[in-house]
Amino acid sequence: MEGIESGDGDVQASEYLQTDETLERDDPMSDGGCSLRIREALVCSSDHEIDIGFSQSEQRKSEEEEEAIGEEFDEPSGLLVERKDFDPPAVGMEFESYDDAYNYYNCYATEVGFRVRVKNSWFKRRSKEKYGAVLCCSSQGFKRVNDANRVRKETRTGCPAMIRMRQVDSKRWRVLEVTLDHNHLLGSKIYKSAKRNVTGTKRKCLSSVESVYRARVIDTGDTVDPNSTMKQQIQISGGSNDLLSLRRGDSAALYNYFCRMQLTNPNFFYLMDVNDEGQLRNVFWSDAFSRVSCSYFGDVILIDNTYISGKFEIPLVTFSGVNHHGKATLLSCGLLAGETLESYHWLLKVWLSLMKCSPQTIVTDRCKPLEAAVSQVFPRSLHRFSLTHIMRKIPEKLGGLHNYDGVRRAFTKAVYDTLKVVEFEAAWGFMVHSFGVIENEWLRSLYEDRARWAPVYLKDTFFAGVATARPGETLNPFFERYVHKQTPLKEFLDKYELALHKKHREETLSDIESLSSNTAELKTKCSFETQLSRVYTRDMFKKFQVEVEEMYSCFSTTQLHVDGPFVIFLVKERVQGESNRREIRDFEVLYNRSVGEVRCICSCFNFYGYLCRHALCVLNFNGVEEVPLRYVLPRWRKDFKRIQGPADNGLTGGFVDGTDRVQWFDQLYKSALQVVEEGTVSLDHYKVAMQVLQQSLERVHSVEEKQD
Repeated sequence: MEGIESGDGDVQASEYLQTDETLERDDPMSDGGCSLRIREALVCSSDHEIDIGFSQSEQRKSEEEEEAIGEEFDEPSGLLVERKDFDPPAVGMEFESYDDAYNYYNCYATEVGFRVRVKNSWFKRRSKEKYGAVLCCSSQGFKRVNDANRVRKETRTGCPAMIRMRQVDSKRWRVLEVTLDHNHLLGSKIYKSAKRNVTGTKRKCLSSVESVYRARVIDTGDTVDPNSTMKQQIQISGGSNDLLSLRRGDSAALYNYFCRMQLTNPNFFYLMDVNDEGQLRNVFWSDAFSRVSCSYFGDVILIDNTYISGKFEIPLVTFSGVNHHGKATLLSCGLLAGETLESYHWLLKVWLSLMKCSPQTIVTDRCKPLEAAVSQVFPRSLHRFSLTHIMRKIPEKLGGLHNYDGVRRAFTKAVYDTLKVVEFEAAWGFMVHSFGVIENEWLRSLYEDRARWAPVYLKDTFFAGVATARPGETLNPFFERYVHKQTPLKEFLDKYELALHKKHREETLSDIESLSSNTAELKTKCSFETQLSRVYTRDMFKKFQVEVEEMYSCFSTTQLHVDGPFVIFLVKERVQGESNRREIRDFEVLYNRSVGEVRCICSCFNFYGYLCRHALCVLNFNGVEEVPLRYVLPRWRKDFKRIQGPADNGLTGGFVDGTDRVQWFDQLYKSALQVVEEGTVSLDHYKVAMQVLQQSLERVHSVEEKQD
């Protein structure tokens, strides 16, 4: 059982319990020093040292500067002007003890200009150990005149400023709720004592701040050194190529956001990269949902640096993949000081260490530093360039040409209308010679890199829908509708949560929709459509369904060449060409009768993860009634998360590390997710799932009670 001690409890006048004088007399910490510890800020420097705080020299410098400037005093109002030497309290801050927490809030109050009162305290009945408290402004609530020993002028204003904190499992004290706003003037009481003794309480609080940021870092070997220290302050940078460009207040907003996310998202991870002077250079973060998504869909990733290369206000880099519904899913984010090899290398190394996933294919923009970093960190991955990024740059790079329209059409035709390398080479040569752009530097560099971006060269690369190979297809930035060029960092952090919430909701609803129905609406009598309607998620089935429907635009399937079990077929298709004219195109399809292998020259399977209409025509021609299982990828199945299992993708190999909490979370999250998915099938399934989850929670709590 628990007890409660009310140190104030006076939200209304009738609830007043004690006076300011009583609290000042009884409170042993009214003039103590302060020490602040904020929970797990993950910071790394160039030498992997990680504790970030104020150095003694910086403290002395701060004191000397303050003494030189003197107290900032507003003569007309008689008030001490608020100074910003202390970071204001924020949700997520943690302290070693209650006394440390009280000292910090008292020092902050002294700096701002108000007094602190203990409003409520909570104790455990058996041990009498304090486990919760509310600290408030001394002007909070109202007094009852009848309880006063003598009639005095009312000094309370019902001020809402307060912090609520509680002891957590680690025995540290964590701030759970904060109200910073006051409804009265600040500074009048504090100024009287501060003016008499400039080096008194106020200076004592400042000099005793030893550790504002206590942190740990995961190095390249994924080891943790919680004892390494670097007594530097993270500073706001402004414009240096080696420093993260932030506005005033951005660093505090970023850190407060991280603290809040760690409270609401237990497996949220972030890492800060600082230089030898303690200045912030790069930042990385990923939430629990993204980390689990990476274990499922980390085979092909898109690293999007559009916001940096496009000179956006926020230097954002995103890692994204494609989920089992064929939709973009966010894997992590980063903020970089600039497009340098060092910054990209740091970001990719952190991603690899945390996600423990080496992608099969990585798609990026054409950026030399990023290209070099990918080759160093992921030497076994196939690195390809995004065709979407290239096509978007055509107006910028070629818009000044007098024959721009002709060049653009010839460029598009060479990219999308060629099926063989010889055809691409001929179309490219025609473009550069006919329009006189053979000396164009951008086109020349593109041609040199053609094996990494032109679809005709990428037919052996698996993209799972991350790359585009058809006219009109584009890959939009993950935060396209949420971020514009002038969006500040503070606004982005708010929009970030909105965007993720919407994406997670869409994925959950798509899961429910796919699992709740065994079959989708069929549009043909083709056996391929019936087969995969029971297997694919609804969104992926609709994409495959288009290929089934378009089989009827393929009007001829004939054999060209036979070599034992290998047969080359020619499939003719009516397609829509320029000016909406119908054209006939030939597609060669290789079919291996002995093993049921089929491969089309359009390489739809490698680009999008499902068979094209031409391959389906060949299967149908040979009497095959079902798509071979090798072409039914598990990543598109509606039950993919369930069959994947909690320990797949090489994350754990079935071994549970007794000290790795990240691994515990990943396995528990995946296992619980299977229960959630099954529980949405019907009302009966839901009731059973809820019962199981409640029983599991009770059993987990019983373990904690036994330990107590």
